[in-house]
Amino acid sequence: MRVPLVDLGAQQREIDAEVRAGLDAVFATTSFIGGADVARFEQEYAVETGVTHCVGVANGTDALELALRAAGVTVGGEVILPANTFIATAEAVSRIGATPVLVDVDPEYLLIEPDLVGEAVTSRTQAIVPVHLFGQVAPVERLTGLAAAAGIPIVEDAAQSQGALRHDRPAGSLGLVAATSFYPGKNLGAAGDAGAVTTNDEGIARTVRMMAAHGSPSKYVHDIIGLNSRLDTIQAVVLRAKLRRLAGWNENRRKAAERYRELLTQLPGVTLPASAPGNLDVWHLYVVQVDHRDTVIESLAAAGVGAGIHYPTVVHLTGAYAHLGRARGSFPVAEAAADRILSLPLFPHITPEQQEHVASALAAALATEQSALRC
Repeated sequence: MRVPLVDLGAQQREIDAEVRAGLDAVFATTSFIGGADVARFEQEYAVETGVTHCVGVANGTDALELALRAAGVTVGGEVILPANTFIATAEAVSRIGATPVLVDVDPEYLLIEPDLVGEAVTSRTQAIVPVHLFGQVAPVERLTGLAAAAGIPIVEDAAQSQGALRHDRPAGSLGLVAATSFYPGKNLGAAGDAGAVTTNDEGIARTVRMMAAHGSPSKYVHDIIGLNSRLDTIQAVVLRAKLRRLAGWNENRRKAAERYRELLTQLPGVTLPASAPGNLDVWHLYVVQVDHRDTVIESLAAAGVGAGIHYPTVVHLTGAYAHLGRARGSFPVAEAAADRILSLPLFPHITPEQQEHVASALAAALATEQSALRC
């Protein structure tokens, strides 16, 4: 049996007829840029996220850059973010000309540690970016008092958390503004690159929309220097079809996560992921921790299990951010986790039989490691 890390084909088969009908309409009307499907998706995703405004853009990195710019981040500013995020979070800051200021994460949930955020705030801090990692929501409420007192906006990186809740509030609605990605492997994934910015602030939404359209509030009127970052109409068709199924697919992910817990809870040598109190996770990834991770993942691959690593290198240890001058040991929790994390296959259509195969393969890989150590 082969079990992929993600099975996008199963999703596509479920939505195929609906998407084809939508695409036929797009090509019949030639509404390739903007149009009704983009506007409808923005409205529908705003409702899903519990906000009043959603602006569709070309990808998640653009979404975060635009959100940060609209929130007031400028050249020379500082933006606080966790060390264990995908590099795009830091890239969005750097593209503005600001500096990413990294902090460590808590050891249980691997989410940004609010106490360390307070220690990192300086007179140059212009935003705090809590990252909702692996489908769980960061403890944003523990940052709001600090942020308000310092006059610093919270800009959520919600790229892995479509449909997740914290204390019954949706990810993407907890800060001044949020950015999300609809990269195909996300819980809500397009058929290519796409992203969105969500907010309850009308001024923020208007600024993002203008910046994403060459700084133009209307055709051939350019009030500011912007960029070209539009949500493609074809992607909007795909996203609308998937959005209608998101709640059900997320529930399937939760059931699969619980099944993994039942299968793996007695397996020695594995640290299972946990949900923070107040969170309703959507399990974008099911991330366990094991020793000798790299050899374990090789054994899983040999057994037909498509495991992954999210992410093998923390931001400050990448070549791109060597200039920050933060050596190994700067963020010990994030660094230790990066050496041990392993993403097991999890997707809405995964079957119990597939999960049983994954569990058996993991048990065999760990047993082989233990045997090798005894020798």
